[in-house]
Amino acid sequence: MSIQLSGDVPVSAQCVPFRQIPHSTRLFLDYLSYTPSVQKFYPCSPLFSEWLKDETPRVQYDAQRRAKVSEILVRQNRAWGASERTLANIDRLRRGAVAAVTGQQVGLFGGPLFSIFKALTAVKLAAEATASGVECVPIFWLATEDHDLAEVNHVSLATAQGPPELVTVGSHGVTDAPVGTIAFGSEIAPVVERAATLLGDSEVTAWLRDSYRPGETLGSGFGRLFARLFAEWGVILLDPADKDFHDLAKPLFLAAIERAPELDEALLSRGKAIEASGYHQQVKVTAATTLLFEVKNGARTAMRRKGNGTGAEFLSGHEKLSTRELLDRIDATPENFNPNVLFRPVVQDYLLPTLVYTGGAAEVAYFAQVGVVYEKLLGRVTPVLPRFSATLLEPKPERILHRYKLSLPDVLQGPEKVRELIAGQSLSPDLQARFEEAHATVEKSMTALRESIGKLDSTLISAADHARMRMWYHVNRLQGQAARAEIQRNEVISRHADALSYALFPNKILQEREIAGVSFVARYGPGLLATLYEKIHTDCHDHQLISVQ
Repeated sequence: MSIQLSGDVPVSAQCVPFRQIPHSTRLFLDYLSYTPSVQKFYPCSPLFSEWLKDETPRVQYDAQRRAKVSEILVRQNRAWGASERTLANIDRLRRGAVAAVTGQQVGLFGGPLFSIFKALTAVKLAAEATASGVECVPIFWLATEDHDLAEVNHVSLATAQGPPELVTVGSHGVTDAPVGTIAFGSEIAPVVERAATLLGDSEVTAWLRDSYRPGETLGSGFGRLFARLFAEWGVILLDPADKDFHDLAKPLFLAAIERAPELDEALLSRGKAIEASGYHQQVKVTAATTLLFEVKNGARTAMRRKGNGTGAEFLSGHEKLSTRELLDRIDATPENFNPNVLFRPVVQDYLLPTLVYTGGAAEVAYFAQVGVVYEKLLGRVTPVLPRFSATLLEPKPERILHRYKLSLPDVLQGPEKVRELIAGQSLSPDLQARFEEAHATVEKSMTALRESIGKLDSTLISAADHARMRMWYHVNRLQGQAARAEIQRNEVISRHADALSYALFPNKILQEREIAGVSFVARYGPGLLATLYEKIHTDCHDHQLISVQ
């Protein structure tokens, strides 16, 4: 697959290591550096080029399943208005291509910016594989079977001034219903019009009006929007809620119950190994855990093993079922069953010839656990790679950053710290010079004192170091107090600090996780996608600060 698109949005970029990004877990950081302690949980390093060709022969895929999946994908993607490039990619899949897969919950208006990053990363991985001689297509899995409506019925849109604005659609159905079953009514129209007001007159606004309308669902609206956003990229979209996909996945659903004790034991053992290595489990597993939900009366209901896993019976809600009864039910109506978060990637990679999956830090953590399920049911663990991660820096916040000599990690310390840092830069030149002199004097005096006192008695060196730290603390504390006094007398400081936080760290959340991707595509046009694509380097996994003009 040759990608010839080029962006027309001027950009520059700088890398920020994930250790400087708030809430980065030790598991994710160690995975990025592929330390020995994580290698037992991940079969491949995060460097795609290291294992691409060696891994390809391990992708085993039934020819009849390939033909049926391709047929379903043509039907689904045509319904969303797929481009000729997407249909051509489905034809490549039918003829033997493997897949670079990603996926996401079907958030309103396409969800946060990172949904776009996921799709672009899959495109890049597929293009690199194809260039190396491995035919590969990008596939985006729409998580329409998730039942947490409150996570997907809203999105934050950037505003010209002030914080992002949260827009929410009031559509609802049966409690805990899969979100893909909940259709929009007339309540979607004013939400779209509010988004249009915030986004302005643009191509994206027209796409939103066409995608999100009465009769569509969060899933189909997302599908129609992404079919347009990624028309030139040929991204194949997949809705797993389709009955035909459930029919194909039935053998895996049956195995999840037939081998429930074995799978649960493997997951419990893996969880203990993860924690013994000093890491966290993304999903807590118990002896009663199964990998399936059943949709009953429209609601997604967890399946559990009765008696905390000691018996041969199962519970679907409060209903008791023998193993045989449950297997017969799955066999008769597989469309009423769907996987939990640990089983979903395995089902995905049974349905698809997946060479690689790309996702965020949480998904990387899932793969540390779910590897044992892959091994037992598929005989191969799909490698996971981190998606592209970035913060987009627009002209106004960029000017403020430069004015006060701040960096993205400074902003990620939170709004109060940003105010203090800006205030420190806003103090009079004379006062700033005095604080610099005080720091220099402390450093020079204590360095000389430490050397001299060490000659007298080396055991006093630590006391000298402690004294130096206390002196630094008091000078810094005084400087902080001066900065806070400056904040009180200079309202520009708060205004600039707020502008930075709203743009780059809204609600103390990374921009990519909080602000809708359509906000940026509306401002800079679809060409922004090509520009971002050029910034993706699959063997470089830092967070990027990307300046857009």
